[in-house]
Amino acid sequence: MNNIDKIPVIKYEGKNSKNPLAFHHYNPNEKLMGKTMKEHLKFAMSYWHTINASGTDMFGGNTMDKTFGLNEIQMYKAKADFAFKLMHKLGIQYYCFHDIDVAPEGNTLAESEAYLKEMTNHLLKLQKQYKIKLLWGTANMFSHKIFMTGAATSCCADVYAVAAGKVKAAIDATIKLGGTGYVFWGGREGYDTLLNTDMDLELKHLGKFLKMARDYGRKQGFKGDFYIEPKPKEPTKHQYDFDVATCANFLRTYGLTRDFRMNVEANHATLAGHTFQHELRTATINGFFGSIDANQGDMLLGWDTDQFPTNVYDTTLCMYEVLKAGGFTNGGLNFDAKTRRTSNTILDIIYAYIAGMDAFALGLRKAVAIIQDRRIDKFIEEKYKSYRLTSIGKKIENNKTSLLGLYNYSKNIPIHTIHVPSGQQEYLEEIFNDILFNQ
Repeated sequence: MNNIDKIPVIKYEGKNSKNPLAFHHYNPNEKLMGKTMKEHLKFAMSYWHTINASGTDMFGGNTMDKTFGLNEIQMYKAKADFAFKLMHKLGIQYYCFHDIDVAPEGNTLAESEAYLKEMTNHLLKLQKQYKIKLLWGTANMFSHKIFMTGAATSCCADVYAVAAGKVKAAIDATIKLGGTGYVFWGGREGYDTLLNTDMDLELKHLGKFLKMARDYGRKQGFKGDFYIEPKPKEPTKHQYDFDVATCANFLRTYGLTRDFRMNVEANHATLAGHTFQHELRTATINGFFGSIDANQGDMLLGWDTDQFPTNVYDTTLCMYEVLKAGGFTNGGLNFDAKTRRTSNTILDIIYAYIAGMDAFALGLRKAVAIIQDRRIDKFIEEKYKSYRLTSIGKKIENNKTSLLGLYNYSKNIPIHTIHVPSGQQEYLEEIFNDILFNQ
């Protein structure tokens, strides 16, 4: 990892370049639809994967050494120095972290908070030096053994209190560093069997917890978004934040819709049996679109593999949804992704980020092309035209009819004469491919 100084600043060289240490599609200052690419994409580095992940899996130990030959607070400062050099080389403007990603964990909450305060002072200096911002912060409430049955849904009141203390400290750190978001990922907020679980109690405790966090943050002057990150399983079998729709229902139940949005992760959508696009669209139409954890899974593996995103179909459909939602406000594209266990050099990390950033830049270009092409949008408008052009359709849209009214209208229509338009899925997929590969 100490070889970071030998890596050049990665620049845009265009699609014909064969230089592996160059962007082929990501041109940060190029304008599309009135914004530069870097404004559209708002790339962020995930601290936990990039700076801390060491290649460990359930069958084997580390394949990377990211300790810099140090320990305790000096190691964390060296990690931070490396992180900002890396982001500078890649032109990444933002980063995201959990509390224990950036600072040692003490024996008590007070000790951990003191370490975190010391490290946020160091991070603040680096932010000013490199002109890099915090996108969002969060607290890790799933790794320590005390969180084995959850944090805000723990059966132990002392654990609930410690979790609240960690969130308080992490919100303070986020505000200090100028973050515009604070994320709650459920982690172990869920259950494996109802034989030992009071679901009603746990959900009420979780609702109370989020309200307390919201109230504290607002009193401290935090003006950004609080985020829920949906995930259906892992590490628990049934997680309370299963998908966007489940989380939206939870937020409505506990009166949190004004302050909370969704941090949608691609691989979590897969695990929920949805597409990434579906989860983004669901967030948008329910008024909860916020931020994105950009990665991809392996369709042949049934767990959260957190791979760097290189599937341009997915990145195009993602950016299509982002553009249709009006773009990011407080959120951005955080690469919640890690290199494979066998890709264990500094160059592999650089290559991974180049691949992910290029994939999203290409996806952005193609999403803009789809919107400007208009064929898909026009098809959808035409498909639903009966609600705009017929008298009964207009009544349905304008709430000018009733169930009885619809019965009286339809009771004598010969059903076989009703024409339902073709969905023409294959035609639309051909248009999609045409824009991806011929334009």
